[in-house]
Amino acid sequence: MLDAAFSALGNLFALSNLIFLLLGVGSGLVIGMIPGLGGTGAVAMLLPFVFALEPTQALALIIGAVAVVHTSDTIASVLLGIPGSASASVLMLDGHQMAKKGQGARALSIAFMSSMIGGLLGALGLTLSIPVARPLVLSFGAPELFMLTLLGVSLTAVLSRGNMVKGLLAGAFGLLLGGIGAAPAAADYRFTFGSLFLSEGLDLVAVALGIFGIAEIVTLVGTRSSVATGSGLGSGWRTGLRDVLHHWRHVIRGALVGMWAGVLPGLGATAGTWMAYGQARATTRKETKKTFGKGDPRGIIAPESANNSVEAGDLIPTLLFGIPGGAPAALLLGALLAFNIEPGPAIITKDLDIVYTIIWSFALASILGAAACFLLSRPLAKLSFVRFPVLAGGLIVVLFTAGFQESEQIALLQVMLLLGALGWVMKVCGIPRAPFLIGFVLSLPMERYYFLTANLYKFDQWIVRPWVLVLLGVLVVPTVFSLVKKVRARRDPEAADDPDEEVGEGPQPPGIWGVVVPAAFLAVFVAAFVISRGYSSQARLVPGLVTVVGAAMAATALVIGILALRRAGAREESEREAWVVEWRAVLRSFGWLVVFIVLTYVLGVLLAALVFLPLFLRRVAEMSWRAIAVYTVCTVAALGALAAFADIALPIGYLTPVGLL
Repeated sequence: MLDAAFSALGNLFALSNLIFLLLGVGSGLVIGMIPGLGGTGAVAMLLPFVFALEPTQALALIIGAVAVVHTSDTIASVLLGIPGSASASVLMLDGHQMAKKGQGARALSIAFMSSMIGGLLGALGLTLSIPVARPLVLSFGAPELFMLTLLGVSLTAVLSRGNMVKGLLAGAFGLLLGGIGAAPAAADYRFTFGSLFLSEGLDLVAVALGIFGIAEIVTLVGTRSSVATGSGLGSGWRTGLRDVLHHWRHVIRGALVGMWAGVLPGLGATAGTWMAYGQARATTRKETKKTFGKGDPRGIIAPESANNSVEAGDLIPTLLFGIPGGAPAALLLGALLAFNIEPGPAIITKDLDIVYTIIWSFALASILGAAACFLLSRPLAKLSFVRFPVLAGGLIVVLFTAGFQESEQIALLQVMLLLGALGWVMKVCGIPRAPFLIGFVLSLPMERYYFLTANLYKFDQWIVRPWVLVLLGVLVVPTVFSLVKKVRARRDPEAADDPDEEVGEGPQPPGIWGVVVPAAFLAVFVAAFVISRGYSSQARLVPGLVTVVGAAMAATALVIGILALRRAGAREESEREAWVVEWRAVLRSFGWLVVFIVLTYVLGVLLAALVFLPLFLRRVAEMSWRAIAVYTVCTVAALGALAAFADIALPIGYLTPVGLL
């Protein structure tokens, strides 16, 4: 085994292999900075080139990209509030808040360092897994996987910063939207309303960009200010490095959570990062827990460590069993098979050097990627001090283009706009968006594992399995603890973690919103329940349960809103004026988004950008015509180059000239 490890290391440091590793790292860093692409986009773009290479060169290229794509996808999330990928959306909670305080360089250095260590720990875990992972993975059947997905959704109670009702409401709504399309266990299409577009379900990237990215864009464009409100970049990477070293336990725990999420099929990076965030907050002392979501370094360290280690964890079932845990690993599996390298026992006995080539490539790429990002962290952090409308023009174009990539259907632009409006409403009403995304991600895996469990076992058989009981305890104990804490907080107000936890961001809407918004959610859940009655028994079971839970949470939130409205006194005139200003600014921002979508439908994205950017940059950003010309030409040229050389799909309009794309 040691001979194979050192032989693989020597081969990797051969000049040709090292060059391809560096090319992979560079490609991964660039792709990671483009919102919406992620590891899948990185491997998909490089895959056509690898078949002409030697196996070692090809693996160095692919692994180099996969290992660092989650290092650079933090940049947009932290500095601009736009998720670089679905899994990086967790950094919106604390990383973006630090950037708003003028600590962008510190937040980036925390993320880069944590990502590098998480990658190294993941590579170490992959090494140790070779002799021991087989019995561990095989010990989990459908009941354990179902309980694990249920546990992931239940973490909404922890992620909701003390507001369990709103957290479960958001989680149930995410589960409901995740169930749109073909039912995994029946020949039914659910909630499609006859639309061929909805029959394939909603795309994760488009959902994440809409619910987080667009909601931030419309808010910041409306204020016409920069992202950061501080006066400087802060002490930069040295402070971030000290933060990581001080909270080293969160680095290790986050990496372990990420690896576990990667090993188990159906979870992946998005669920892994949110679960790591949840465990970081859950294992923090009560007196410091209130700082999560407000710029706490621990809220970056744990999920960013998990974000990189999850890819290493994903490689364990891929290499040992030929079962990819996610899309990037599935593409890697295809590359291995193309080189006649068969995962499973054969790769351990015949091609062990290939396994170690992957491990060494992952570890070395994690170091190189973090080093490159460290060199760029301080200049990149200055982006957060540029007036946001200047950045927003290009971001709007990139955001909608990124959301278009997964299914390449132009109707996704409308879905992103609607989800952006939903995300903004949730944001100002204090309804957490994290549980929504977790529910959406785990919806289909949870349903699939439930039906496998129900078909293979009787209830009294699977519920008493040892690991099921352990996971059930992990599920119940935090819930009971949270309820007890709520009861104590009512008796002793000083016992509450944070009296402002249920308040939304920015100027607060009128109290009637606390009634109207839960009532709207309640109406949606009731309507979905009625519609689900028309499906087959297997197709309607999980949506029926989800809508009942969601309706109960919405009704509870509605009652709370009514009681709060009765107790509330008259609002100050300044509060009313601030809300009117915010409301009008956000409406104008959504108006600009509608203009861009309409132009894209008619002209296609390239010509739409040529028309939209000068109008937006002149009216909103108030730039000079010379700067607008340079900005527009560079943006359109970059889009054209991506379409020509990176195989990026661009939306085509009704009047797009033939041959333009």
